[in-house]
Order: sequence, then C-alpha cells, then structure tokens
Amino acid sequence: MTLFTLNVPICTLLVSLFTNAVAIPAKQVKVKPPAFFLAGDSTTAVQATNGGGWGNGFLNTTLHNGATGKNFGHNGATTVSFRAGGDWANVLSAATAAVPKFTPYVTIQFGHNDQKPEKNISMAQLTDNLVAFVNEVRAVSATPILVTSLSRRRFDNATGLVTENLADVTAAAKDAAKKSGAKIIDLNAASTKYLNAIGAANAATYNLAPADFTHLNNEGSVVFGNLVALLISEQLPELKKWVKAEKGISKALKKGQYVFPEL
Repeated sequence: MTLFTLNVPICTLLVSLFTNAVAIPAKQVKVKPPAFFLAGDSTTAVQATNGGGWGNGFLNTTLHNGATGKNFGHNGATTVSFRAGGDWANVLSAATAAVPKFTPYVTIQFGHNDQKPEKNISMAQLTDNLVAFVNEVRAVSATPILVTSLSRRRFDNATGLVTENLADVTAAAKDAAKKSGAKIIDLNAASTKYLNAIGAANAATYNLAPADFTHLNNEGSVVFGNLVALLISEQLPELKKWVKAEKGISKALKKGQYVFPEL
C-alpha cells in the first residue's frame, strides 16, 4: 500500500487558509419593539365618567420607534373582579397575539378598590392575586411590571401634604414583587412626592371633575403617564429607545415643578 506524505509547504498553506478565513457573521436578530398592555383599575383606565388614569397619557405621548400598546384598565376593578369579568383573559390574549411582532409587557396596577372593606379582599390575598398575575404573564412569554397605586390628591390642611392612605396596598404590591421576582415601579411614592412639591391647588387641576381627587383628566393622564415612563426607563433601561417622557414634562417632574400640558 502506498502512503502519501503531505509536504510541509502545502500543509502550511492549508493552516494559513483556515486560520485567516473571514468568519461569516451570524444573522443578526432584529430586536422587536415593545407592546404594553395595561391592566388595572380606574386610575389606569381611559378617561370616562367616574374613571380616568395615567394609561392613555402613557400610551399616546411616551412610546416611540414602533412601540405600541392598549389600555385594559377597568373602572371599579379589583384583582378579583378583573379576572372574573374576563378582562384579565383579554390582557393575556392580547399579549400572546403580540409575540410574533413585538416584545410584550404587561403593567399591573391594583389597590384602590381592593382596599375597600366591602370588597372583602385581605392584603395577603391581594399579594397572592398579584403574584398569580405575574406568573400568568410570564407563561405567555410576556414581561410583567407591577405598579404601585397612583396617589390620591387630597391634602391634609394641617401639614399641607398629601393624605397618604394607600400604604397597605402599596406594601402588598411590593411584597408581590419580592415573592415573584417581578420588576416593580413605585408610582405611589413618585406621584406623592410630585404632588407634595406642587401643592393642593395645582394638584386639583388634574381632577377629572372638580370634586374628584382620585381620577385624572386628560392633562393629568399625560403628566402621570409621563411619570410612569420615567419610572419604567429607570427600572428597565433596555426600553429607553422606545419609552421616552416628553422633555418639558420630564424636566418639570424631576424638579418638582407644576406643569399643565397643552393638548
């Protein structure tokens, strides 16, 4: 049998060719823009009789570069009724349908109604319900973002500061974040801080109706929707390309200065 011996020059040439070959880059994965699906009560919901929150202001003024979303906020909703009435199933369905073209996120803000005695929902149950929401969002390949409850705008005459009456539901949301490992933005703390900075008279200009210190008018929705955008950008910096608060409003919020946007 004849043996063939590869001479040294040819061997060196082959090694050189393999060593200096230009690597073919892997196909770049296109990053999909986010789609936000907002779950919550009337302080998230669209502006209507007895309801109106930050949701539409967030969706309509702070999303860019192909980002989109839908507001599923429901007046009077609790974590129990939102599920029982089919709203939660609609949120999950929308998030699932978005996956091929978007990266879905679900914001979850409840508490204003869960804390009412007649709803018979304990804070431990509220926490458990929020954890269940978080797990179900993850199960449809979406990212959950817990949101503590938007501050009410009633002030204590003696102190001149916001009357803080959402501490229990805020704590329940934070406990849910701790137990589930979900991202959380503390809208309650941020909105309370801003309201204290601008004072009672200015805060009342965001009221849906003159005596409604819970729900937001359109201008208030834009202001606090932009506050949500700032908080999301801080907690999820990977979304800064798509979630951007308007410069003038952002500046006012950061400095604690009153702003009333022209719509």
